[in-house]
Amino acid sequence: MTDIASPLQSAPSVPEKRARLYRMLWRWHFYAGLFCIPFIILLSITGSLYLFKPQIEAALDRPYNNLVLTGPTAPVSQQVKVATAQIEGSSLKSYRLPDGPTDAAQILVTKGGVDTIVYVHPTSLEVLKTIPREERLMAIVRTIHGELLMGDNGSLIVELAASWAIVMVVTGLYLLWPRTAQGVRGVLIPRLTAGPKIFWRDLHAVTGMWVSFFAIFLLITGLPWTNVWGKGFDMVRDLTGTAAISKDWTQSRAAERAATAEAFAHHGHDAPYYVANVDDIAASARAARLAPPVSITPPNAKNPHWMARSMAGDRISRVEIAFSAQDGSEVRREGFGDKHVIDQAVGIGIAAHEGQLFGPLNQALGVLTALGLVVLSVSAFVMWRKRAPSGVLGAPPPIPDQKIGVGIGLLILAFALFLPVLGACLFLIALLERLILSRLPITRRFLGLTQPAPL
Repeated sequence: MTDIASPLQSAPSVPEKRARLYRMLWRWHFYAGLFCIPFIILLSITGSLYLFKPQIEAALDRPYNNLVLTGPTAPVSQQVKVATAQIEGSSLKSYRLPDGPTDAAQILVTKGGVDTIVYVHPTSLEVLKTIPREERLMAIVRTIHGELLMGDNGSLIVELAASWAIVMVVTGLYLLWPRTAQGVRGVLIPRLTAGPKIFWRDLHAVTGMWVSFFAIFLLITGLPWTNVWGKGFDMVRDLTGTAAISKDWTQSRAAERAATAEAFAHHGHDAPYYVANVDDIAASARAARLAPPVSITPPNAKNPHWMARSMAGDRISRVEIAFSAQDGSEVRREGFGDKHVIDQAVGIGIAAHEGQLFGPLNQALGVLTALGLVVLSVSAFVMWRKRAPSGVLGAPPPIPDQKIGVGIGLLILAFALFLPVLGACLFLIALLERLILSRLPITRRFLGLTQPAPL
């Protein structure tokens, strides 16, 4: 395990300190990249697809829009009855206001925590399509992006990869930051004709200089969705009295499904929350002119009111209105400006992360950042394989005496506290290296480790 240098020891010179720091950060950068590369490529691809969720879902729903109407539009209450009858034993979870008068109604019903979208013709009341919400294309992409199709275990792996990716980008910026460069070539513009070694080095370095700050933004704004960091964030907010009653983001999809099952387990068509007619609630929601898409949810075991929520992608335009379950009157209204400043900051970050904060330019910037991360990953792999000697991993050599300064030790501690999954991983790696890997000749040679002192 790396030791912190004692202040009683002779202080190394400034060049020596810089050389030791550079070598240590290079080693961290190497191992972070080695672990992150496959996840970065996968997350970049799925993240790029998810940036275009509005356009993709609009294209998938096109067959159910601009329908031929054969008479007057049926009341919303009748559309809901058709949808809940389609999935026997289900309850209404939400009704989405159609964007146009000839669009099919999209009614989300739930049964046992499983949500199903039912498309209902607005005049004939014919069921045009049913699909479990988690089987929609963009829901699958989101699940791969956030959970690797592995539930909470996958979410933990993604969080660990994101944490190491932050380390990789930060250390990479330090390593590649121009100190003696003349001009922009090799810094902002790659030298394409200087030979393969320089080409791959410049492709990696120049791409890193252009995308690193955007990559860090994407990685940090994704943390509220994670299980460990996100739940820790919620705990801090509870302790500081800044927690919100409701959030625009969730951590665990499994917990979300369990909460849905609990909230709607005892509500049927004759439940008290149908006292206020859904037709009146839908009319009030339309009159409020909320930014589309607009979702109407009935009261349940966790919320006594009808809710009309704008689900606008930019989040700044979102407004939610609570209506009384008894008489349908407006109980409260909350817009983006009414939220706590922390929720506003997180909301803006999430909107930018999803490519919805400032339209097509936001999507384009997200795609370019994701493409840059793929280029970084591929070029790093190529450089590693070109440089690595046969039969060994090819990691940068460790600091000979394995001692670091107090400042670097505090920096490592800060990273471990801010990214707790990373902190736990660092502790396990240090323990494994100290007790096992550095004591076995085969692994010591393969990893380039030094012989540890006796225990």
